[in-house]
Amino acid sequence: MKYSREIKVALLAIVCIALLYFGMYFLRGVNIFSPTHAYIGQYERLDGLTEQAPVYIRGYNVGQVETIRYDFTRQDAFTVRIAIDKHITLPQGSEMVLVADGLLGGKAIEVVIPLDATDQLMSDTLPTRVENGLIESLEQGLLAHADSVVGRIDSLLALVQGQLEGDHISRTLANVDHISSQLTVSANDLKNLTHQRLPKVVDSVAVTIDHANAVLANVREADIAGTVQRVDSTISILQYAIQSDQSTLGLLLHSPALYNHLDSTVVSADSLLTDIKANPKRYVHFSVFGK
Repeated sequence: MKYSREIKVALLAIVCIALLYFGMYFLRGVNIFSPTHAYIGQYERLDGLTEQAPVYIRGYNVGQVETIRYDFTRQDAFTVRIAIDKHITLPQGSEMVLVADGLLGGKAIEVVIPLDATDQLMSDTLPTRVENGLIESLEQGLLAHADSVVGRIDSLLALVQGQLEGDHISRTLANVDHISSQLTVSANDLKNLTHQRLPKVVDSVAVTIDHANAVLANVREADIAGTVQRVDSTISILQYAIQSDQSTLGLLLHSPALYNHLDSTVVSADSLLTDIKANPKRYVHFSVFGK
């Protein structure tokens, strides 16, 4: 069976149109062979959200933004329709959250599912909220920090202006000039002291060092070893004289009779002195008449 050229051209056109249709949806990230379920959310602002933006559940891509409609006469001007896998059942309490997608400022939809929810969602309209991303948080932090810095700069400028309006700067400069002049005088005094007194001190130190060297030389020349040896010999002789019973020192230290005799002599002398003090005339009379 032969087909005419017109039929072949028509079939080729139909195939091209089908490929173009499926290719466009494929490039948009839409899987037309996968059944989906649509949910709707209302937003006051979108912050750059576009169609075909991804839809996540706990970071997993489950669909995409299908359409975005707007009506600026309403407070919630934007109506966002998302399509997610039909096999995913959303429980009651689920919400659509507008979140940042990456560091380049892209936006995506995060479907937040409560963990303790058991009832199935009865409506296709989900509550919505907007969550600031990293860039927005940094911008807010930087703006707050900038406001604080600006306030501190204003306070500093006001303080500087108050100082400039008074005579604090002039008095400070006068004090600095006075201190500089005193430092100059001190430097001159130190210079004069260095040139006049320091050479004399150095000469005195040199003389003292020479005397110390002479004393050290005399000490080195002295016969210290011989002197120590003679002292040691003398100590040995003295120790022998003390311990020996034959020497005079030994007899004085070891003889009980000599000790007793000396003791009795001292006692007698003490008695004699006591009697002289008591009867001095007796001894004076004896001395005059020779008795």
